[in-house]
Amino acid sequence: MTIRERLRGQEPTLSFELFPPRSPAAEEVLGRTMRAIVERRPDFISITYGASGSTQGASRSVVQTVAQQHNVPPLAHLTCVNQSRDDLRAVIEGYLEDGVKDFLALRGDPPQGQTGWRPHPDGLVYASDLVRYLRDIAAAHGIDDLCVGVAAFPSQHAIPRFRQTALDVLKAKQDAGADFAITQVFYDAAEYTGLVAEAAKQGIGIPIIPEVMPLVSAQRAVRAAHVTGVSTPQDLIASLESAGSDADAHARGVDYAARLSGQLLEEGAPGIHIITFNRHDAALDLVNRLGLRR
Repeated sequence: MTIRERLRGQEPTLSFELFPPRSPAAEEVLGRTMRAIVERRPDFISITYGASGSTQGASRSVVQTVAQQHNVPPLAHLTCVNQSRDDLRAVIEGYLEDGVKDFLALRGDPPQGQTGWRPHPDGLVYASDLVRYLRDIAAAHGIDDLCVGVAAFPSQHAIPRFRQTALDVLKAKQDAGADFAITQVFYDAAEYTGLVAEAAKQGIGIPIIPEVMPLVSAQRAVRAAHVTGVSTPQDLIASLESAGSDADAHARGVDYAARLSGQLLEEGAPGIHIITFNRHDAALDLVNRLGLRR
């Protein structure tokens, strides 16, 4: 069952994001986290893909583990950054050989130190191009049940001068064959509901799954803003900084994420996608607060 089919169910979907380990110690931590989250029967687990394909082998290994050892559908990330069409074809065909049917097609961010977005000379320019490329390669291999997800950007849409651009880009991805979207992180439910409402008015009907990031330390909250480009709310940072202990900060961060997630589900969000940082404690505490799983 693809993610597209799971999103047609009656219950909100539950999913998590993992990233490939870069050391034996990190691999051990990831293994513990994976075992813990699969006990909650997630609908899928997404696995990130490093800039310029830098974690290509490790990402594929995690995808294989999720699917083969834990029997959970993996969502394999792909980006256009610094990769030719042939590079991407090799990666896609490798995943298809492994039986992967669900992909997240991303343009990706420019490599560190590069000013502005510059595609590979023989690469793809936009995420919508990658959606089409994925479908063309799958069709060439006789695969007609591919499911492709894309990114949506509530915080960008909330800025008036970028609003229509955010919608136009999402519409182009849908028209290219996207089946669903997962948002970039945001902290205000109104940004999500505003994006969904205006998208519907402009003919964008794919499900949009909100991404939630439980931030359980002030350091992580500051780091998140640097990585995502989305400002962390000052009230959340102040709350984490004033916590009397690590446990107190953890509880405050989970509470903040739970209140946001609850609002999103009440507004009809089709599911919740949780960033784990490859640690399961905060993610599973959030799931417990929401009562999502069964």
